[in-house]
Amino acid sequence: MATPRFICADWAPDNTACQKAGNFACKNCLLVGYCGPTCQRSHWASHKADCKSNLRKETWQPNWALENRRPAFVGPGQQFGGKKYLWGNMPAFDVLNLESNEGVDYDGQLNLLFAASGDLRNLVKTIAQLPASYSGTLDVTLNDLELDIVVRNAIMLLVAFIVDNTDDAVDCIIHVWYSARIRTSHLEILQQRIRPLVQEVCDKTREKDPRSVWERTWTFGQNSLRLVLAQSAWNRFLSYLDVPPGLDAEKANRIRRAVTLAESRQDYRDRHFLFHSPSHRMAKYRFWEDGLLLPFGSRRDEFAVPNPTLFQTPDAWPLFDNADPLNGWLLKDIYATSSGAATADVYGKMFYHVRGMLESFLRRLSGLTAKFQLLQVNALELPEYLELDKSFSRIEVANIADCGYVGPHRTVALMARLLQEPAVNPHATLITLFMNAVDENMTHQDRIADATQDSRSSKALLKYIRPTGPLTMTGNYNPAVVKFSFARDLVTSYGRYFDRFMKEFMFAELGEIVGAAMKDRHTVIEKWPYRLRLSPGQPGAQEEFDRALGGGPSSKERYVEWKRVYHVRRRRLLCCEACYSGLALAESRTCTCEQREMVTL
Repeated sequence: MATPRFICADWAPDNTACQKAGNFACKNCLLVGYCGPTCQRSHWASHKADCKSNLRKETWQPNWALENRRPAFVGPGQQFGGKKYLWGNMPAFDVLNLESNEGVDYDGQLNLLFAASGDLRNLVKTIAQLPASYSGTLDVTLNDLELDIVVRNAIMLLVAFIVDNTDDAVDCIIHVWYSARIRTSHLEILQQRIRPLVQEVCDKTREKDPRSVWERTWTFGQNSLRLVLAQSAWNRFLSYLDVPPGLDAEKANRIRRAVTLAESRQDYRDRHFLFHSPSHRMAKYRFWEDGLLLPFGSRRDEFAVPNPTLFQTPDAWPLFDNADPLNGWLLKDIYATSSGAATADVYGKMFYHVRGMLESFLRRLSGLTAKFQLLQVNALELPEYLELDKSFSRIEVANIADCGYVGPHRTVALMARLLQEPAVNPHATLITLFMNAVDENMTHQDRIADATQDSRSSKALLKYIRPTGPLTMTGNYNPAVVKFSFARDLVTSYGRYFDRFMKEFMFAELGEIVGAAMKDRHTVIEKWPYRLRLSPGQPGAQEEFDRALGGGPSSKERYVEWKRVYHVRRRRLLCCEACYSGLALAESRTCTCEQREMVTL
């Protein structure tokens, strides 16, 4: 990976930007770098407003505290903005982790299934981290029910294959993925290089039934990409390559800011700011303001085209107001990424982190034989669209096993049988994520017990946060109380609540029935990967806590890894034939159908 060059921040749309290296930071904010004092003085008129912003003051206080009123987020939770999840809300992870499984010397074919893929982050990280020695065949199936996600993933993969210059390909993918506006050169790639490939399919299927399913396979050297969509979806694909009529950069900015900087959401933004350092607050505000994933000091004037993969209509921003690219990558890795002299520029760090990951991804692709297949179907229907008897080395299903979606029984019953048998690959693993199970299995009494001043979590939290006053929720809704309340999650152990969930949903019995078993030792991703690793007082413990408090996933997130077993213990289960067929166990946990019969499994 080439070492990034950090450019001087002295630029303005009406003059030529300095092209020298920005090796010296603004010592006040550490958000921008300069080549020397001359450029720093020249740029001060532009930088002063950010550097001296109220958000950057140590004395900053939320508006609700200054106005001595109840904050808007106290009470029932509310979401605001669009309803799309186009960026990952959990950190990317390597679904193979060959070193702990098949071994770094493994060179056989690897079949991967992302059954509810979301964006490309897990795929990118998995391929980027393949051992340099691996030169086998990679067969990847990506599926998601949302057309927005499938099309955006297809576009970014096509860019990876079509654009020969690595720097140009990486730059295009980053901004198509995360930025509200893109460069003209990016739009040209979409319209001149990708559109003809899609248009060909649309032309051939113009008179066909909109519900009919069509596939197209493109070959790029030793790699290929197969896309399977309904005829109507192929036609919609074209709209992701064109800016909606009447939408320009200025209007797109207004539409987006009406969501991300809505007046009614001030308290929610202030709550976010409460957990960040002064410069991080400023960096986050900049992203909410312009929607560009760039280093803080980078020039913005080149990004003059609304991103058509995000703006599908001329009047709406599709994401929630709190959607944040940082949530899709591990904050520890982001903070460990160099952003040059601008050491406080967290979005700059993410930009360089993702850029490095994409560079590694493209480099590894060039040395592999890789087959990609993209589908847009309900995960429950996946077997109908897969090759007969095809099985997988890894299956990653995001959190569809949560009870609010497909549920644990149906997910494991359906996906476990798609794993490679132990005789073929004893390391084949189904990875299920549970984001809501802990909250859904905590009682009111549990929450009260954890929140008392004498609880274990309160005592642990006081070792990280030392309030300057009493932690009582009176008067102006003390920000220290709000911070203390939200931070409690970081130091609370939730194992007993997840154990309760597994017992209630009979995970052990489920495994026996469907021929799978929960792995005693996780070898892909830890059971509780986002818990604090260090104890209070250890070197780096406070930094770990502050980083976790500043964002990222909850310590309640739990992964369960499943493996396929040779034999299913024959047993009898009281259940109706209809409930068992395709479901393994009734999701209600008790069959309530009028007609029951003994079914031999």
